[in-house]
Formats: sequence, C-alpha cells, structure tokens
Amino acid sequence: MIRDEQGSMSAFLAMLFLVFLLLISVCVEGIYMYTARGKAMGIYMSGLSHTKGNYQKELDRLIENITKEGKVPRLFLHSCCAPCSSYVLEYLSQYFEITVFFYNPNISLEEEYRKRVAEIRRLVAEMSFTHPVHIEEGTYDPQVFYEMAKGMEKVPEGGERCFKCYRLRMEEAAKLAREGNYDYFTTTLSISPLKNAEKINEIGEELAEIYKVPHLPSDFKKKNGYKRSIELSHEFDLYRQNYCGCVFSKREQEEKLKQKLK
Repeated sequence: MIRDEQGSMSAFLAMLFLVFLLLISVCVEGIYMYTARGKAMGIYMSGLSHTKGNYQKELDRLIENITKEGKVPRLFLHSCCAPCSSYVLEYLSQYFEITVFFYNPNISLEEEYRKRVAEIRRLVAEMSFTHPVHIEEGTYDPQVFYEMAKGMEKVPEGGERCFKCYRLRMEEAAKLAREGNYDYFTTTLSISPLKNAEKINEIGEELAEIYKVPHLPSDFKKKNGYKRSIELSHEFDLYRQNYCGCVFSKREQEEKLKQKLK
C-alpha cells in the first residue's frame, strides 16, 4: 500500500515537473518574441525621433542600423501594383526578406484586378533579388471598399476618401504582419507623386502603435525612386494602368480625357 502511494506520488511529481518545463518553455519563447519585437520597435522609434517628416532619411538610418547588426528582417509589404512595386522590391530586397501582399479591394473592375494580380506575380517571378521575395494575395471584395467610401463618393481624388483607402489596405497588412510575426510592414503607395507620403506614414505610425509591429517609414519617390520604377516597368514590359484603381479615379480620369479632346 505504501509502495502504491509512493508510486502515485512519484508519478504526480513527474507530471508536475513536465508541466513546469512546459511553462518555462512557453515563457522563454514569449520573452524572446517580446524582446525581438521590442528591439525592432526601438530601432524604429529611434529613427523617427531624429528626422520627423523626412521619411527617406528615417529609412536610411534604420537600414544602416540593421545592416550593422548583420540581420535580414522580415518585411510585410503591401503592394498597390507591379509598376509601383518594381523599384521598391529592387531597393528593399537588398536588406529585407519580403512578402509582397497584394490587397486592393478598391480596384474596379474585376478584370482590371486580375490583370494587376497577374503582373505583380510575373514581376516577382522574373526579377532577381538579393534576399527571398514571396507573394501573398488578399481577398478581393470590392464591397469592403464601397462601404468605406459611402458618403465620400464625390470627394476629389487625393482627399479624405483616398486617405481612408490607404488605411483600409495598410490596416489589413498591419494585422497580417502582426499575426505572422514580421519585423516590419509598409506599403508601396508612397512611390507615386500623386500620393500623400505624409499621410501614408502618419497612418503607418498609428497602425504600428495599435498592432505592435513597426511601420517601415517610406517616401519611395525619393532617390529617383519613381523614375527608376518607370525604367523597370519598361524593362519588364509591365502593364501600366492609367488610373489609380477605384471606380471614382477611373471616372475622374475619363472626365479629364474628355476635356482634353474638346
């Protein structure tokens, strides 16, 4: 009887010890993830504190820091289209392992959407990169965009509707970057001379605080980025759309064309 009790006690203590080891393992992993993300946030915030508003300089400083550490961080990159992504991928793949995230429910019509998806996939397949570049396609549900744009249908391009559209797409990227434990997230949008880089980075910083994943500051049109994107578009014979993507920008572009023809 005593032996049975001793055996039961030994088994119970062994089980407790295994549970203890499991808890230690979980805690260590959690501390590691927290520390790694916290370090990335620290580098990110140190860059922001010096040159607020000059996003290219912020990015230069951040890249200099990670290069000194000899690390290749993982970047979740929202892509608006292949032409805008071309220079950004050429540039950032030197320093990051990138997942291109094509999420653009604003694009009208579906035929246009499919054409743009095919081009970004082809570009990633044909370009040469220093570090790996992967691609992930988000859900194409235009209704999400129309719900967001409700009440702002007549707002001119470049206004509040566009800012909400930036956020819609960037927030989805931030969520998935957090879920995938990426080191940074950002978007290719700032390469366009027609896009508000100040607003894009402001949104990125807000989302970084909410989702606890650093936003990579960007103004990709700088350093002749936009010019290089045009060169790469010609080099890879990329389809270059003549409007941003949504039905409102399409209508506005068509109206401008009509005015020119008068």
